[in-house]
Amino acid sequence: MFARKTLRQLWTNAAIGIGALFVVGVLLAAMPAHRTPNVAMTSPEMTQQLQQTSSSMPDMKMDADDASMGEHNAMVEMQHMHMGDTAHMHMTKPRPANADDQRRADEIVDQLRAGIEKYRDYQVALNEGYKIFLPNVPQPEYHFTNYENGFLEAFTFDPARPTSLLYKKTANGYELVGAMYTMPKWATEDQLNDRVPLSVATWHQHTNLCMPPKGDRRHADWMKFGLHGSITTQAACSAAGGKFYPVIFGWMVHVYPYEDGNAKIFAMHHQE
Repeated sequence: MFARKTLRQLWTNAAIGIGALFVVGVLLAAMPAHRTPNVAMTSPEMTQQLQQTSSSMPDMKMDADDASMGEHNAMVEMQHMHMGDTAHMHMTKPRPANADDQRRADEIVDQLRAGIEKYRDYQVALNEGYKIFLPNVPQPEYHFTNYENGFLEAFTFDPARPTSLLYKKTANGYELVGAMYTMPKWATEDQLNDRVPLSVATWHQHTNLCMPPKGDRRHADWMKFGLHGSITTQAACSAAGGKFYPVIFGWMVHVYPYEDGNAKIFAMHHQE
């Protein structure tokens, strides 16, 4: 009797352990944030472990170099989002406006504004785990990303807990202008609509990225490669010796809660 009880307990503990590993794997695979968390800040052993873990997961096959360069490409691409749906950027189709969507959108904006108010002081954001992407590179808008929030956004939605905060650079630091929500790349438009209505907002994702061969990246022809390049298919990328990513990162939507009217609040980028 005691032996059976002990064996049952061992099986239970093993099942819990396997379940925990599975949940961690799903979280990693579903991560919609811009890159693998803190790879550049981890030890070589941790980096190797992350790469080994990611190699078995479809959504985490991007190595650290590709992810970093892909993120840079994505930031540049965001400056041209007014161009609409392209081979390198897929946007959701707008849905007819209705009173219920507008009510939900207003609630999201109110909750977001309240949730990020303390981050008007950008030092608070840094102290609470938000990381600045490319702080030394001039950008019209800086993304401060919290990768824990990115994990959570794959499964739950809290309007007051965005994945990224959006800042403008000022003479004395940064000015908070908005935030970004994310969802995994496999999310359907109905799922996106359930979070932030497609009648008021446009979600987007970056697509068809061809990275040049690693040894040639310094002298690569970026008229062909990257998110502004002419290569947009697997076949063309393979012919050029590159590595192709049909979709990178996840779905994203920007919200500027300090603006007035849907056109500015749910704009692709901040409007002065």
